[in-house]
Amino acid sequence: MSEKKLCQILEWFSDAGVSDITADISLSCSETQKEAFTLRDLKEMIAKVDTPLRNCALNMVFGTGNENAEILLLGEAPGAEEDRQGVPFVGQSGQLLDKILAAVGLDRTKVYITNILPWRPPGNRTPTNQEIELFRPYVLRHISLINPQVVICLGGTATKALLQTTQGIMQLRGVWTKIDKISAKILPTFHPAYLLRSPSQKREVWLDFLNAIDLL
Repeated sequence: MSEKKLCQILEWFSDAGVSDITADISLSCSETQKEAFTLRDLKEMIAKVDTPLRNCALNMVFGTGNENAEILLLGEAPGAEEDRQGVPFVGQSGQLLDKILAAVGLDRTKVYITNILPWRPPGNRTPTNQEIELFRPYVLRHISLINPQVVICLGGTATKALLQTTQGIMQLRGVWTKIDKISAKILPTFHPAYLLRSPSQKREVWLDFLNAIDLL
């Protein structure tokens, strides 16, 4: 059975609220991602994923930055400008992210940036649970190929998707954690888009980035 068919079955059972039967199917989907030995392999595999998101977006947004980076930044999904350019975090949020990086002595040549979803959801809506479940194995493989020491999750959606938790970003922000699938330590923080609405929280994000650098 093809990877696409397996993941479609997994999604159908997940929508129906069935969890016990999905374990083997989920494993099969995850195992397929291990066949991507390079970022190029992974990009080609993601480009073939059967999802309606592809029909609504202009470009697939894969990842950018230093492929040997010690810090990987994980966002939610591309926005309108990212969709146009095919590069993550190049809109208003990306401009603020660049300023945050500069404030701690970093830039895009020293970090790697990607998202949970590689295509922009229609209307910039929040990714659905089914979309997150579909792309999470690819995200884990993406992180493994970069092999950073630190993953900084930008915002609640990226944090919940990677950690598979229902806790909110207010509870998790600034707290180091780990998961079995990757070796990196994970640090959730606020998304730059949130900071545009709540600039008083910028100091907390700045401290989180300093915390990540201190760990290194």
